[in-house]
Amino acid sequence: MRNLIRMEEIENHILFVRGHKVMLDEGLARLYGVSTKRLNEQVRRNRARFPKDFMFQLTPEEARFLRSHFATSSSEHGGRRYLPYVFTEQGIAMLSSVLNSERAVQVNIAIMRAFVKLRKILSTHREFARKLSDLERKWELHDEQIHSVFEAIRQLMAPEPTRRRRIGFHRV
Repeated sequence: MRNLIRMEEIENHILFVRGHKVMLDEGLARLYGVSTKRLNEQVRRNRARFPKDFMFQLTPEEARFLRSHFATSSSEHGGRRYLPYVFTEQGIAMLSSVLNSERAVQVNIAIMRAFVKLRKILSTHREFARKLSDLERKWELHDEQIHSVFEAIRQLMAPEPTRRRRIGFHRV
């Protein structure tokens, strides 16, 4: 059970929607080994456990965006007929209590580890992002000077035109 799911598979399901790191109901259902219908059914039966900051439904525009970028199913092709739900980290933690299976518990542990890993990565890169922003602000002040430096570098990198020796007869 420990090697139930690869970390990369979980990380590929984490999306950024409305400023939150979330996972789609469809992807979660696949990871938990249940149908999307069953997952959402259990959530409806336990609605009090899923406030708006734990789970929310996508707008039609968000769902269209996901379909075009992540190839999720659409109702025109026999897929889902309702807008997808997304679950925040807290909502995902709550899912293991309503799905009530050993697999749900193990998958949930793996998902929580993926969220922790993502948080560590983001905090590591925050310092780099801050330094990059500082550098960009400095560059904005000296835009023309930097442009001329880059142009000089490009000229130095350009290959020198070589004179080819003609083959054959030449007119004098």
